[in-house]
Amino acid sequence: MPIDILMPALSPTMTEGTLAKWHVKEGDEVSSGDVLAEIETDKATMEVEAVDEGVIAKILIEEGSEGVAVNTAIAILAEEGEDPAEAAKSGGGGAPEPAAEPEAPKDEAKEAPKEAKKADAAPAPASAPASGGSRVFASPLAKRIAADAGIDIAAISGSGPHGRVVKADVEAAIASGGTKAAAAPAADAPAAPAKAPAAAAGAPPVISAEDPIFQMLPPHEAVPNTNMRKTIAKRLTESARDVPHFNVLADVEIDALLAMRKQLNEREGADYKISVNDMVIKATALALTRVPDCNVAYTDTAVLKFSQVDMAMAVAIDGGLITPIIKNCAAKGLATISKEAKELAGKAREGKLKPEEYQGGTFSISNLGMFGVKSFNSIINSPQGGILSVGAGEQRAVVKDGAVAIATVMTLSLAVDHRCIDGAAAAGFMKELKAILQDPIALML
Repeated sequence: MPIDILMPALSPTMTEGTLAKWHVKEGDEVSSGDVLAEIETDKATMEVEAVDEGVIAKILIEEGSEGVAVNTAIAILAEEGEDPAEAAKSGGGGAPEPAAEPEAPKDEAKEAPKEAKKADAAPAPASAPASGGSRVFASPLAKRIAADAGIDIAAISGSGPHGRVVKADVEAAIASGGTKAAAAPAADAPAAPAKAPAAAAGAPPVISAEDPIFQMLPPHEAVPNTNMRKTIAKRLTESARDVPHFNVLADVEIDALLAMRKQLNEREGADYKISVNDMVIKATALALTRVPDCNVAYTDTAVLKFSQVDMAMAVAIDGGLITPIIKNCAAKGLATISKEAKELAGKAREGKLKPEEYQGGTFSISNLGMFGVKSFNSIINSPQGGILSVGAGEQRAVVKDGAVAIATVMTLSLAVDHRCIDGAAAAGFMKELKAILQDPIALML
């Protein structure tokens, strides 16, 4: 019996993804554990492995297809001893179906009036897709090709599994030119224009690269937004718009911290290389245990107070940003934190993080000090209650005992969600963090 290979849910929040690349082709034999394809989610590009053995009978979704819904059939696998050609014809049942067909009537005489009513109403579903009111059962690639060509995809008969419209169907329709007229009724439908003002009222304006304003700018390259970039834009917009941020800043003298770091890294037999960021991560986790009112998240029904600190650290990767998590950070030593931070950052840049390694977290840290940035404010990684922005350590003039002296100073900026963290709690956290960093022996306790 043919086996449908489905678009997997690679994270609890994933509803769709991009089929970035196939590693197999039709006719290839696969075994359990073989890499079949690469799926691009909103966070990373991950490999999909075969679960069963057999022959790839048919590939239903071409690589590069975007917006492929979870549990959509992306390929058909013929089991051992099965004819791949026959499997290709009968598989594909895992794809979402538009609507359940009515069961055959048990009593034709009794059901006749119902059937007559259905016959009278039959034209309605055909016209609905033209006005955008019904779901069209077609592959993402077929929809995109049809839209580009001005073809009404609802008028195309599908040859794919369960009547699914595929690329070949659209190309045939374009060649015949017989379905373009069907797009005319859609232009008369008032539904789409009516929705536009409502969408604009509750969301930021949608800016297209085709906007005339861009035609007046110098030559440029339009880089398509990846799923990750779209998700970053959506979530940060929501956080900046809906979460009431306020910031607390503090300057911290870190000469003692730098001296301790130097001493630790020069120890004989040391198999680690501790960074200033590692020490800031540890100090922040300790400060959160001392001021647990800042290790929280807001929900509509309650403020969640976490029993441990799971520290999310911002890591820049190609095309975006991701926040791998050091679990139970306050209970770990500097060497362990340093090792985990380097491993997680490396996996993040290679796109090999597992969902459990970047989802969750109770608090975030973003460090731009290595770029010479003095200070900056970050947007909260909702639903977390706070994020710490770390600037560069630099020599500055400070006043000590009434005299001017030189010290290495680092500026920290804390952004918190005022719905769950009050000003006094935020100030108390910064006071504890500053005390730990300026007297770093506390990191050893």
